[in-house]
Amino acid sequence: MTKTIAILPGDGIGPEIIAEAIKVLEILKKSFGLKVQLEQGLIGGAAIDATGHPLPAETLKLAKESDAVLLGSVGGPKWEPLNIAIRPEKGLLGLRSELKLFANLRPALLFPELVNASTLKPEIVEGLDILIVRELTGGIYFGQPRGIRILDNGERQSFNTLVYRESEIERIARVAFESAEKRQKRLCSVDKANVLEATEFWREIVTQVGKDYPNVQLSHMYVDNAAMQLVRAPKQFDVMVTTNMFGDILSDLASQLTGSIGMLPSASLDANNKGMYEPIHGSAPDIAGQNIANPLATILSLAMLLRYSLNQLELATTIENAVSQVLRDGLRTPDIQEEGQKAVTTQEMGDAVVTALQQA
Repeated sequence: MTKTIAILPGDGIGPEIIAEAIKVLEILKKSFGLKVQLEQGLIGGAAIDATGHPLPAETLKLAKESDAVLLGSVGGPKWEPLNIAIRPEKGLLGLRSELKLFANLRPALLFPELVNASTLKPEIVEGLDILIVRELTGGIYFGQPRGIRILDNGERQSFNTLVYRESEIERIARVAFESAEKRQKRLCSVDKANVLEATEFWREIVTQVGKDYPNVQLSHMYVDNAAMQLVRAPKQFDVMVTTNMFGDILSDLASQLTGSIGMLPSASLDANNKGMYEPIHGSAPDIAGQNIANPLATILSLAMLLRYSLNQLELATTIENAVSQVLRDGLRTPDIQEEGQKAVTTQEMGDAVVTALQQA
């Protein structure tokens, strides 16, 4: 049965890196018998320019009717003067909300070939393999009320609301525990329970859910300590689960341990493993159009798409092995380039992955 993948290139370097993932998809169709059709849509700034809205109805319809979504990136300084309600990022948040993508999986895996690309000492990061499970549709990013108001004395005051329902915490906790069961059976829940009632409640619910997973060792850590520990001794972690905002910050921090944010994929899943897949980096407008962006995080996001939403486990592993092969061959985009190495372009890196797949 042919599956449909919605392709949303977005803004900045999004179209460039998505183009390389499409190359990989085409070779999977041609040489590996993958039965998929690709349908492109607009999101973010590109959608604003074309339709006036960051998430057009046509794009939302396409995403809902597809089996999975592959996204490039959204945003850029061009659209920052717009009202926050219609900025490019609202398209991304809207898609997550409308598709009920509550579980964000962000692996921080250090390829052996990139140990020296990390800013930390090799002995600290060598063998790093962390999975951060981030709650994605609740918390302070979505909580109401929010906005800016005028106080009685005429002073302006801004406010956001951090709110979680018990069911929201329970379902993300179960995703994290089940992920930990398939790995090293260790889960660290990150909160700020000493000062925030909402995350004290988070800790309580995660602890309750943990009783259903006796084989998983559960620990708790305050978010400030977790950030410090990720830099001090990151290999102490296996799976981490945390709130929307904390997960946003910690996953970006963890990405740098691996040498480059350009190497890390992500999956955002609903209750049935339908998902949206994207690199965790942004639109990088400063390098857009220069053919120097690293496409590997997007290609690895495609591997996650095949694994989680299309149940093509062997093809997912084949892609990951191809990425490992091009790194062993010494190919590097500028973000992971070491002294003495020649940098390749975005297109050359994508072509190299395709060649490795053809030789698999």
